[in-house]
Amino acid sequence: MKSIVARLAAPAIAGVLLSCGAAPVTTHPPMNPSPTLPLIVQAGAPVLRARAEEVPAEKIPTPEFQELVRTMIATMRAAPGVGLAAPQIGIPWRVIVLEDRDELVKNLTADERRERERASFDTRVFVNPVLRLVGEEHAIFFEGCLSVKGYVGLVERSREVEVTGLDEHGAARTWHVTGWPARILQHEVDHLEGTLYIDRMKTRSFVTADQAKALYAGKPIADVRKALGL
Repeated sequence: MKSIVARLAAPAIAGVLLSCGAAPVTTHPPMNPSPTLPLIVQAGAPVLRARAEEVPAEKIPTPEFQELVRTMIATMRAAPGVGLAAPQIGIPWRVIVLEDRDELVKNLTADERRERERASFDTRVFVNPVLRLVGEEHAIFFEGCLSVKGYVGLVERSREVEVTGLDEHGAARTWHVTGWPARILQHEVDHLEGTLYIDRMKTRSFVTADQAKALYAGKPIADVRKALGL
């Protein structure tokens, strides 16, 4: 039996490739967090650079869509990550999943959690999300991406956002958040528009994740920006 990704993605991805007028070229191997889970496609894949399609409401209760949501959550956790968009596993649909688990947050110092406004939250699923930026406050921090494996860069984001959409059961949902959850939402909704964090980052801050940890771990973001001349 074909996997959920193979069943859903084949015709859709073909359409994306044709609309781009390009053959599928992979410059970086896909990332596979587990042999039983789908590959996470890497930067260069056309599916990451096209606007994802709206999910028809009648598809949400189908077994195939429910399996897709479960697969996305499992892939996100195995990576591990705090968010995943359907295009990252080759499905050009407007679906995102996100969560921030205690085991990820506890690795930060109290100062880091406070500065980033980061706290754990339960799994959220948004289908056809619409994001609204709230207020004028912004924050800048390092971001990475499961589809740009091994690198991070400083990205400025709105501190506060509101997202509306449908959950995995087709019920209308609204979530108004600040701090790190707002950053995750902006990052994942960007994926649905064909945008990667590298399009928004301060380019001189682009660095391997290992170097960022060695050079900047535990430092206030103001000190990091000063060191980088930003």
